[in-house]
Amino acid sequence: MENLKSLSVLYHRTTLNYFPPMTLLNLITYTGIFVFAATGAFKARTYQMDIFGASVLAFVTAYGGGTLRDLLIGVRPVNWVNDYLALGLVFSATLITFIFKLNYDRFKRTIFITDAIGLGLFTAAGIEKSILLGVNEMYAVVMGVITATFGGMLGDVLCNAVPNLFKRGELYATACAIGGVVYVLLRKAGFEQNTNLILCVVIVVLTRIISKWKRVELPEI
Repeated sequence: MENLKSLSVLYHRTTLNYFPPMTLLNLITYTGIFVFAATGAFKARTYQMDIFGASVLAFVTAYGGGTLRDLLIGVRPVNWVNDYLALGLVFSATLITFIFKLNYDRFKRTIFITDAIGLGLFTAAGIEKSILLGVNEMYAVVMGVITATFGGMLGDVLCNAVPNLFKRGELYATACAIGGVVYVLLRKAGFEQNTNLILCVVIVVLTRIISKWKRVELPEI
């Protein structure tokens, strides 16, 4: 009887590890993984990579920022280890991109929109996860920016392209920082966590899209 109980507890823990409960934070995280993986796969299509190269680029784009965040904070193992759902989302995004054929101009628009959404989702998730792990609010914003931007930067480097993070006239990391600061201010004001997460995502996405549309840019050094 004791053995059966121990096995039941072990199975329950293992299942939670592989398929965690779907809180809003986890929903935002997994949606961000799928969106960024799709961004990486779309980018692979524009560089005429095969499906293996697309899978690698999707994986790096989806996990690069979160992995660096976990390494800096000291989380072991890093976020994607043993997470079957996240891994499945990456390969699903790659497969969907492989199946649906779109023209190059539509790819460029799709990459920009999915990237903007991914930025918002990962900024919010990165900040909240950092705070839950004991990082103070100022550095949690930094961790949120790293989570949102470094996967895309690594993907661009693998494609031998100038990362959006460094392009003139791109409010990229700045959009994440603006959303992150708003998130912290809302948190200090006592707003509910889910409200903070949603507003952070919306602000980052809108800032990124509007700044591109209106050609808003930071001054040169």
